[in-house]
Amino acid sequence: MSDKDVLKGESIDGYVKIDRYNDDKIEAVATHYKDILGQLGENPEREGLLKTPERVAKALQYLTHGYDLKPDEILKSAMFEEDYSQMVVVKDIEVYSMCEHHMLPFFGKAHIAYIPNGHIVGLSKIPRVVDAFARRLQVQERLTNEIRDCIQNTLNPMGVAVVMECRHLCMAMRGVQKQNSVTTTSAFTGTFLSNDKTRAEFLRLITASLD
Repeated sequence: MSDKDVLKGESIDGYVKIDRYNDDKIEAVATHYKDILGQLGENPEREGLLKTPERVAKALQYLTHGYDLKPDEILKSAMFEEDYSQMVVVKDIEVYSMCEHHMLPFFGKAHIAYIPNGHIVGLSKIPRVVDAFARRLQVQERLTNEIRDCIQNTLNPMGVAVVMECRHLCMAMRGVQKQNSVTTTSAFTGTFLSNDKTRAEFLRLITASLD
């Protein structure tokens, strides 16, 4: 880590959760955004825009800080041996990411399940893995697969299921401008892939209400 990295945060559960600002990168990105504002017909020297390039540069670094995280290490920091072999479901995990095609946000929810095979993981680590992959330039399809593969390869469970439902601003604000469309992606391994009843149970659980 460079001396120019500014860290704001603390060690949590074996890894560092931070807002990472690298002064050199901030300055370089901000310079480009100042030029972009001018190209768009704005005056980057007016009061409301004076600090906008720096703010955008910091925002982009935060929104892509997943590149600096190791999702498998997040899981390994809280793995426990446990004789439990029923489905574990964490649903309605908030997802915020950026489409790599237009660098516009997409957001929604992820629903994740796994069937332990000798090891369980601290429940908070699953949403952290989602964030680690989501805070990168992404497409929803790859994001879904990356979450699935990380859990499968690290925990070696009997199966993993991931369903993601997101709204994409690249569809809502531009292009076809369909504000109410939702994109759903899914990825399965093991028992969820080979057993229709197991997969159906997962889908029932993520749509069921606790009310």
